[in-house]
Amino acid sequence: MSMPVSIIFHPTPYPDVNAMLLRLLAEVQTILGDQFTGLYLYGSLAIGDFDPGKSDIDFLVVTTDALPDEKVAALATMHARLAASDSKWATELEGSYIPRRSLRHYDATDTHHPHIDRGGGTLAIEQHGTDWVIQCHVLRNQGVVVAGPDPRTLINPVSADELRRGVVGLLWWWELQLSDTSRVEQSGYQAYTILSMCRILYTLEYGTVASKPAAARWARGTLGERWVALIERAVNWQPGDSMDRLNETLEFIRYTLAHSQ
Repeated sequence: MSMPVSIIFHPTPYPDVNAMLLRLLAEVQTILGDQFTGLYLYGSLAIGDFDPGKSDIDFLVVTTDALPDEKVAALATMHARLAASDSKWATELEGSYIPRRSLRHYDATDTHHPHIDRGGGTLAIEQHGTDWVIQCHVLRNQGVVVAGPDPRTLINPVSADELRRGVVGLLWWWELQLSDTSRVEQSGYQAYTILSMCRILYTLEYGTVASKPAAARWARGTLGERWVALIERAVNWQPGDSMDRLNETLEFIRYTLAHSQ
């Protein structure tokens, strides 16, 4: 059943984001019907470092069970329609559809679920890596409820060691960037990489999750003078700016990989 548009709806401080979420919620509820459990926000909107100029909308839809092919196809059609709309957030939705049993605790044997990437891509069944250990922690403790039960009733607590193992499990991806630098050559991805390394190092140190600004502040004060200017440049980067710090960014990845050992 779709939510009536007369309901006061403000899960975030951003009216245009809320308008997109209201539309997404109505569409998802119509398609899923009784298979809908809840819609939640994680990422920057949950942690508190959302930047309207750079951030996307990270969302999770929890379903009662794994979705049949026809439901996945209907959701894919719906997302394509949203992406073609005139909202500035139409192509900034990035999210997954995960059944309740799979969300309870990360299980490496049960990780293939419908997902759509930022940029208006096609909804498809994708593997969810160990970063979902981190996302589950954020969802359980800081997730924004758009509709549905408290996420603490859906997700088990995530321990500090599980979080550390989760970030270590992501490092293979960053190691790949050392041999194929095409992504990191892009200014936006350089800034993203540097701040991601700060977050990884923070989690390895403390066994918890920090926002990008908080992790960057910690890293500037802790990792030594060698990295201060690089981190500050990443924090201050805005779309359209040039980073031009490829070699330093690659070295920061190597530093993080070595620290993880």
